[in-house]
Amino acid sequence: MKFLSFRFEGALLYGVKVKKEEAAWNIVRIHKELLPNESVPATLLEGIQNGMELQETVRKCISAAVESDQVSRYKVKFMDLVWEAPIPRTPKNVMCIGKNYQDHVLEMGSEKDLPKDIVVFTKASTTITGDHAPIPPHEELTKELDYEGELAVVIGKKGKNIPEQQAIDYVFGYTILNDITARDLQAKHKQFFLGKSLDETCPMGPYLVSKDEIPYPNELSIVTKVNDEIRQNGNTQDMIFSIEEIISTLSKGMTLEPGDVIATGTPAGVGKGLNPPIFLKKGDQVKVSIQGIGTLNNGIGE
Repeated sequence: MKFLSFRFEGALLYGVKVKKEEAAWNIVRIHKELLPNESVPATLLEGIQNGMELQETVRKCISAAVESDQVSRYKVKFMDLVWEAPIPRTPKNVMCIGKNYQDHVLEMGSEKDLPKDIVVFTKASTTITGDHAPIPPHEELTKELDYEGELAVVIGKKGKNIPEQQAIDYVFGYTILNDITARDLQAKHKQFFLGKSLDETCPMGPYLVSKDEIPYPNELSIVTKVNDEIRQNGNTQDMIFSIEEIISTLSKGMTLEPGDVIATGTPAGVGKGLNPPIFLKKGDQVKVSIQGIGTLNNGIGE
């Protein structure tokens, strides 16, 4: 299923994409009007936190809508909604993996710095924003705003000290994340946190795709375009550390919780890695596409 969170008629809602339509099933309305006695989560995050049976609950809601005599009432056209990140606020900071593609490490001038262990940093949860949301240029703070298209993993159940061979059992699904970065702040403060945590610099979405639809997450193409020019053209099979290794390592001594988001790293082609570097400016449009998920589209605002 392709889950999404959105705003419609002033309310934060969630649903799943209607097959072969540019519309979403409004699960909250279906529950309220057709299944009032059923236990249906109010938000997508709540649904994930309540357990892995969310998909079956949603299927029941969709069946009730289809069998009703007002099917269109329970759909929201994409043109009428405001996209939110599938999880607008994560339980903890967004966890990010750095230097996870060899070509990206090399383009950043770190050929002697290929990691032997997973590099981890975080982005504040206040950075999260949705598809089509404008990204503030933060011109008062940075002159080097950059993009990083990434596959993100969303945890589906609580776990600690997870063995690699069981790691995918703890995944709910996958989404697209653009790790917008202020490179000059990143360099100035040495650690990544401030350069990675400016408000609204973590676009995520448009969908959270359940893991059953993506059986081979370590073999997905990633393409990032800036103003329709291809800048990044990679594949998750080129990751130095696999999704299983990442989940297992992060869970050693730290409990992973439903709704936690893990960004798995970015391939080569970021603005700083170009010769000469090309950073984002007002009016630029950035699109990140990942096989099986869709395209995350955000512009740099005024």
